Amino acid sequence: MRTASLRRATTETEVKLTLQLDGGEARIHTGLGYFDHMLMQLARHGSFGLDIEARGDLPVDSHHLVEDVGLCLGDALKEALGDRAGLARYAHAYVPLDEALARVVVDLSGRPWCEFHAELPAIILGDGFQVEMVREFFVALAMRGGLAIHADLIRGVNTHHKVEALFKALARALRQATRIEGGGVPSTKGTLSA
Repeated sequence: MRTASLRRATTETEVKLTLQLDGGEARIHTGLGYFDHMLMQLARHGSFGLDIEARGDLPVDSHHLVEDVGLCLGDALKEALGDRAGLARYAHAYVPLDEALARVVVDLSGRPWCEFHAELPAIILGDGFQVEMVREFFVALAMRGGLAIHADLIRGVNTHHKVEALFKALARALRQATRIEGGGVPSTKGTLSA
């Protein structure tokens, strides 16, 4: 089974995370209810097992915690993918949520990149989740996971819907890209490392 478990501790945050690419239960607690909801969407629509226990300096703001969870998830994804042999590698997903429509395209190339294009207001959702941290989460995941992510919010009015559509589209794209299709590494180089 393609899994990874890790722990990251700094003076600002502590994150314990287990990722199971081929399914499993989801149990998430970060101290930010809205962020937990988005991570549950990622697990559910990605068909991943995901266990996250995280805490951070939330009286400062949500930046450190959200970014560090993204870094840890990227590290776990990279480890769980191993040599990336047999992967579908590329995938895209369009996801609507009422009036909002998001598109996410991924390449599990081993080369990190993130293009994030979404007009999101600088507001707080729920109990302290800063909406501008959505971009930081996507960037952290791409940089540490060794994947290219192109995320575009095509339209939307309601901020909750816009953010949730982006997370669900990411989940669906990762679900497709991480599936096993063959035996070899999907690259003419013979490797999917930077």
